[in-house]
Amino acid sequence: MADAWVAVFVVLVLVTGFVSSFFVTQFGLIFAVLPVIAVACVYLQTRRARNSHANRNVCVLVLGDIGRSPRMQYHAISLSKHGYSVSFVGYLGTKPHQDILGNERIKIIPISELKGLTAGPKILRYITKVILQSLQLFYVLLKIEAPSYALMQNPPGLPGIAVTWSVCVLRGSSFIIDWHNYGYTIMALTHGEKHPIVQVAKWYERFYGRFSSHNLCVTNAMKDDLRTNWGIRATTLYDKPPLLFKEAPLDIQHSLFMKMKKVHPPFQPRGESHTEDVEWTAFTKRDCTTGAITLVEGRPALLLSSTSWTEDEDFSILLKALEDYERFVEGGATLPSLVCVITGKGPQKEYYRKLIDRLSFKHIQICTPWLEAEDYPVLLGSADLGVCLHKSSSGLDLPMKVVDMFGCCLPVCAIHFQCLHELVKHEENGLIFKDSQELAEQLEMLLSDFPSSEGRMGHFRKNLRSSGQQRWDESWDQTVLPLLASNGN
Repeated sequence: MADAWVAVFVVLVLVTGFVSSFFVTQFGLIFAVLPVIAVACVYLQTRRARNSHANRNVCVLVLGDIGRSPRMQYHAISLSKHGYSVSFVGYLGTKPHQDILGNERIKIIPISELKGLTAGPKILRYITKVILQSLQLFYVLLKIEAPSYALMQNPPGLPGIAVTWSVCVLRGSSFIIDWHNYGYTIMALTHGEKHPIVQVAKWYERFYGRFSSHNLCVTNAMKDDLRTNWGIRATTLYDKPPLLFKEAPLDIQHSLFMKMKKVHPPFQPRGESHTEDVEWTAFTKRDCTTGAITLVEGRPALLLSSTSWTEDEDFSILLKALEDYERFVEGGATLPSLVCVITGKGPQKEYYRKLIDRLSFKHIQICTPWLEAEDYPVLLGSADLGVCLHKSSSGLDLPMKVVDMFGCCLPVCAIHFQCLHELVKHEENGLIFKDSQELAEQLEMLLSDFPSSEGRMGHFRKNLRSSGQQRWDESWDQTVLPLLASNGN
């Protein structure tokens, strides 16, 4: 009962701090959180003595859709493989991977995506949303079995970082933040860097981020930035593809194409005679008598891009490059037709869908499916070329979509930003472009030899095959497991 009253008090103090943060100076903000720090200091030793990391429970937390948070899913799976029981807290939207759903050591704890007030000033609506999220998250984190560690994704970090840290203090748990990016830089894409909410979010991440027990991050550039500018020490855990991302055998490709052609016209065959003894797709055919599967002669090239349809990916660049590609073909260039598949869900999908519908191509077809977790690696492993338009809001994170493409030995054209060189090696495993014209020229150059495997695109694929790239399990065991072991687990 005493724990419950302490938790209630901490919630009220945090809520007061959040509300105050919109109306007072940064100096005032510090005073708003001082009561929380005082409560933490009083209860820290008693909780740690009671818990002392003796259990094998871990809370993995993401204030987002679990099914669209692959890195946190990989964390949960890795923890379960090493004997930890995982409470996976997040929104239930997209279906998680089967390795999560079928794992008896992983229990999904759903939370609601609260919106706050639906009317009134924006700032008041945002405050009420933060308050409701804080109360819900406190309740859920106090309800689950006390974890030895709470591993939280950032962003989003407001209000999760402060709430999770406070609960960890009360329950004697270690708090680990996995820095994927900075939340305030993502907010700045919409509101601008000088907006008061963005400034508060930046202060919040910097201030509360220092209270974590350990920190992981996705690039060395972010590791350096955290240490230099925020005084936070982190360990780089690069995104690595799990083993399910690999080149797809032809029979698996054909099965996926047969499934997709029922819904997506670009996967339907083009003008071939339809006989009962042959199964056709735009890319493959199967002899029903012998079972032999072969690639279709004169097939289109399969171009793949994946996205969350957010402000940090400008798909008008790809659409403009495709318009240029169409002009190359119309002008007599010897180039294949294209099927461009853009996968994903997100807030700007409908906007770009309308732009795509206005395009009139003779040699290019575009579709924007959402793929189940089991189908997405197969499509990557079947594609001829990947395109990445992720342009980091901070310049410090790397696109996981490229990591997955490389796992499938799929060459990539990726848009340039600050630390992309940590992943994409220009002229070695892909190409880096700066604008739509450069991308169009790269598409023309790479596809001029299609479908031959002897051209530039084939060279990149061979380099990826021979690179001996590390997989997630190996990287996680080398990086995260020692961190847990150092705390008595």
